[in-house]
Amino acid sequence: MRDVGDGRAQHGHRRSGRPAAEPAQPRGQEIAVREAQPLTRYRLLALDLDGTIIDARLNLDPRDVEALAKIIAAGIDVIACTGRPFPGALPWARELGLQGPVICYQGAQVRALDGDVILDHGIAHDLAMEVIRFARERNLHIQAYRDDQLLVERDRPEAHEYAGHAGMEIHVVGDFDEAMGPTTPKLVIVATSATVESLLPQVRRRWAGRLNAATSMPTYLEFTSVESDKATALQFLCERMDIPQAESVAVGDGRNDASMIAWAGLGVAIEGSPEEVQAAADRTIPGPGRGGIKQLADLLVRS
Repeated sequence: MRDVGDGRAQHGHRRSGRPAAEPAQPRGQEIAVREAQPLTRYRLLALDLDGTIIDARLNLDPRDVEALAKIIAAGIDVIACTGRPFPGALPWARELGLQGPVICYQGAQVRALDGDVILDHGIAHDLAMEVIRFARERNLHIQAYRDDQLLVERDRPEAHEYAGHAGMEIHVVGDFDEAMGPTTPKLVIVATSATVESLLPQVRRRWAGRLNAATSMPTYLEFTSVESDKATALQFLCERMDIPQAESVAVGDGRNDASMIAWAGLGVAIEGSPEEVQAAADRTIPGPGRGGIKQLADLLVRS
């Protein structure tokens, strides 16, 4: 895990918003000063969904829901921050009692609960087609989105696996080039975990500075505009809600969460997350149904 206050900032590399180190005090004075200073009161929690509070079987543990309700009752704004498309995120946000907005599509969009688009950074059509051709050449399943619809060119098992997980319907189109529109919020390659792990460094090199690539699940390789990731969307919301960076918290388990975990005032990773996620975090907590959300509530909510 990172050193708290190490000065790193956005996108999992650097962190800003921490107070600079104070000059050293004599030990007696140092203890007195530290005890006199209140801990940061956190005002916003960016909550990843899958693998953080939703388990692998798409269940919520009542104890996690209760702990999250405690956080909300304490006046902390809880924002769903997910790779899911908006239609796949909304039912979970409502079930968890969240009031919105929702960061979805890996941060490419911020949406109000009524669907209004607050922020939208899609992948330009021509650049999206580069990735699509890359997938076609390797016979990989790839999907795009338009108007919250999941678009595929071929009806493959991978599409049904993803659609079932996301709670969406598949729309088979003749050709992405004609069906996709001027932008798409994200692209997703669905493949075996071994294939995804092999592809990730390749695509990061190939589209460095042009696209963001990360995994949300072991079998999902996701692409977003270089202008969009969860950290960028979280920063946008904090500025919109007049919440200082230091008073934000982010928790997640996937590589797509590393940027917001690094950016937030307090970054929390789920135990067992990829190394780059844990390296971005201040601390780790157990996953869904294992008491992690209660630990987080105990940390954030003071009696």
